[in-house]
Amino acid sequence: MPLNRHKSKQVPCDTIAARLLPGLAQPVPGGYHYTMIEEIRKKLSDEVEQLNYELNVTLPEALKKAIALGDLRENGDYHAALERQQFVQARLSQLRSRLARLSNIDVSKIPADRVGLGSKVTVVDQRTKEEETFELVVPDAIDFDSDGKISVSSPIGQALLDKKKGDKVSVRLPNGTRDLKIKQLLTIHQLAD
Repeated sequence: MPLNRHKSKQVPCDTIAARLLPGLAQPVPGGYHYTMIEEIRKKLSDEVEQLNYELNVTLPEALKKAIALGDLRENGDYHAALERQQFVQARLSQLRSRLARLSNIDVSKIPADRVGLGSKVTVVDQRTKEEETFELVVPDAIDFDSDGKISVSSPIGQALLDKKKGDKVSVRLPNGTRDLKIKQLLTIHQLAD
């Protein structure tokens, strides 16, 4: 990789996202369901911005310093910088793919009367009679402190998808099977109103 000899300034993530995926960084009209998508888009775009800066500024400087030390065969700094460069390139590719999938979400195709992306679902465990409320989100929206947010691709998320209020579902989990009944359902469209 050629060394970048020019200092570059950080570019706003919206600009980078627009370059990577034209039309992606355009503002989306308001509403609950767009907020979740925009938050994830911003989080991923911020990481893209940081990694692009590292790839185009920080790593070339590290490589330049390592090359100046000579004998690249046994130069740990040089090999570490090359490994980091490969990791950053792979991560950028993954993030661009996620951003592309995110931009393909068509909220109008999410059912208005059944559980789908963005729905808040209150279920009753048929064995313990305990209630739980889940919000179905895309996997990128899950954080460790996300109370009640579950991925649409998780076992519970998959079991709830396309179900209606009053439906019963059986979910196989590593620690056993849970039988749940949907007590309340607010779809992404109802939450937007």
